[in-house]
Amino acid sequence: MTQQPLSPVVKKVSVALSQEDAFDRFTREIHLWWPLGDRFSVGKEGSDTVSFGAGEGGDIVEHFKDGDKTVWGTVLVWQPPSVVRFTWHPGSERSANLIVQVNFSQVTGGTEVELTHTGWENLGERGAAIRGGYEGGWDVVLGRYTEV
Repeated sequence: MTQQPLSPVVKKVSVALSQEDAFDRFTREIHLWWPLGDRFSVGKEGSDTVSFGAGEGGDIVEHFKDGDKTVWGTVLVWQPPSVVRFTWHPGSERSANLIVQVNFSQVTGGTEVELTHTGWENLGERGAAIRGGYEGGWDVVLGRYTEV
């Protein structure tokens, strides 16, 4: 039985960067701002860094201090400097079918970044609870993105 769709998590932030630089910060420079640690990584204190594979088919990868790694997601759409869309499953099976899309729009004084996270119903009964964690979690993550 398919669950009813749960509303997406949608977050918007603005950065005083060009659209190109905002896109690059989110993707190529993710290692500079992603808040690795207890709540935002699989390896927790064993985490070393995170990388974002450029182009469709590129993987988002958490690298551990011991040399191991885990894939968090795979890029589905790569349209610099306006859109990146990827699967999202840190610490879960690739079949989780969560999707994150990030749109970058030039505005006066910088770029508006809108993140939309969908697919919660694909997690069955756990979907609503996991969605709730991401509702606040993306605020922290995007807060770090805007600070760098």
